[in-house]
Amino acid sequence: MRMILATALLSLSTTVVLAQAPATPPTPPTPGPGGEVQRSYNGLKGNILKSADKMPEDLYSFKPTPDIRTFARILTHVIEAQVGACGAVNGTAPADRIKTPAETAPKAEIVAALKASFDACDKAYATVTDATALDLVAYGPLKRTRIGIMWGNVSHDNEQYAQLATYMRLKNITPPSASEK
Repeated sequence: MRMILATALLSLSTTVVLAQAPATPPTPPTPGPGGEVQRSYNGLKGNILKSADKMPEDLYSFKPTPDIRTFARILTHVIEAQVGACGAVNGTAPADRIKTPAETAPKAEIVAALKASFDACDKAYATVTDATALDLVAYGPLKRTRIGIMWGNVSHDNEQYAQLATYMRLKNITPPSASEK
């Protein structure tokens, strides 16, 4: 009787575990330098976009002290930097790049431009593979490696997200990276 009960429990627990397993295994991350920079970028992209959505429009003009930037200005600065870096990697002429709205523009306009800058960066990050990572790209008066420009963008976005998160905390809003664990 004990053996039958043990077998039944083992069978039931195996069924429960198998029922909870995903239907298909997750796609493994792309190995190599291109995959590494892409993973870092994607995490920051989500946090910055969620911050822009989560902050109420009336707080876009918030700045902790009079001598520093507003929340909106941090977002427009991200747009400017991404348009420059990703535009260079994409080979987009400066005149054809996304226009950055004023920091006093409505939230919807800033968020739309932010999303467009991330769309341009999605395209740029997709060009970084092990085979193309060290390609030289014109970046202003310099030539830099494709992966160097992209890691520079990741570093910059990370700095800007830290500021966005601080502004949100000062207004008792939990930043995305802390609220979605």
